[in-house]
Amino acid sequence: MQFSNSKLTRAEVLARYFPGYQPAAAQTLQGLSGGGCLIVRDEHRLVLREQRASALSHAQFLRQYRALRRLPESLTATARFCAAGWMAVDYLPGIVKTRLPEADALACVLSELHRQPRFGWRVLLLPLLKQYWQTCDPGRRSLGWLRELKRLAAQGEPQPLRLSPLHMDIHAGNLVYGTDGIRLIDWEYAGDGDIALELAAVWCEDSNIRYRLVMAYARKVQIEPALLWRQVSRWRPWVLMLMAGWYECRWQQIGDQQFITLADEIWRQRRIED
Repeated sequence: MQFSNSKLTRAEVLARYFPGYQPAAAQTLQGLSGGGCLIVRDEHRLVLREQRASALSHAQFLRQYRALRRLPESLTATARFCAAGWMAVDYLPGIVKTRLPEADALACVLSELHRQPRFGWRVLLLPLLKQYWQTCDPGRRSLGWLRELKRLAAQGEPQPLRLSPLHMDIHAGNLVYGTDGIRLIDWEYAGDGDIALELAAVWCEDSNIRYRLVMAYARKVQIEPALLWRQVSRWRPWVLMLMAGWYECRWQQIGDQQFITLADEIWRQRRIED
C-alpha cells in the first residue's frame, strides 16, 4: 500500500479506497485510541482508524501499521491499508473483559509475541521521560520527579535479558477474547525491547498478580524465575515514571481531571514500591 501524507476525510477515504463499504458504527470502538469506526461491505468488516496529531506522529502511525503487517493472525488483527492519515485493519470479533486473564494464559500470549521476528526499532524510555518532563504543566513539576529523572538518567536503562518485539500497552482493555483465543489490539507503543520490560509494564492490580505472571512466563520460556523477577524489578521504576509522565502530559493536552488523578496514583505507587 502506498503511503501518503495528504490528509483526507473519512468520506473521501471510503469513496477512494473502500467503494461499497459503509460505516456501521459511529462510536469509537473500545481498545482503539485515535478514533476508530467499523466499516462493512457484505460480510467483510474492517476497523478504519484515523491518525490524530495529538496522539501519534506520522512516523509512529506508520510503525504501528508495519508492526501489524508483520505479526501473525494468531496475535492480532491484520493491517490492510495505510494512507492519507488513515489505517484499516481486520475487525476482531470477540469480547473485552475488565480483568486480565489468568497468569498462564497471558504468559502464553506474551511468549508467542516475544518469539516473533523483531520489528526493527527500539523502545527507549529515557527520551520519553525527558519529553514528558519538558512538555507537562510546569506547575506539576516537582523536585521529587526531577530527582528521580536524574537518577534514572545517570543509572541508564537495564541491559536486556532478551531483546524481542514488545506490545508495551498490555492491560485488560487491549485483550480481545475470540473463539480462537486471545489477541492483542492497540499497538501504537510497540517496538523491540527487553522481555522483562514488557512484564514490568503490564497493568496489574497488584504486585502479587505481576509475580504470578512473571513466574508463569519464566516457566513458559524456560528462563530462571529469580533472574527474570530481578530484571522486572529493575524496570519497574522506569515504567512507573513513564506512566506518570504520560498521564501528566495527557492532562496538559486535553485538561481531563481523570489524568491528574491517575498520575497522582502512580506517584503514590512509586513511593510504595521504593
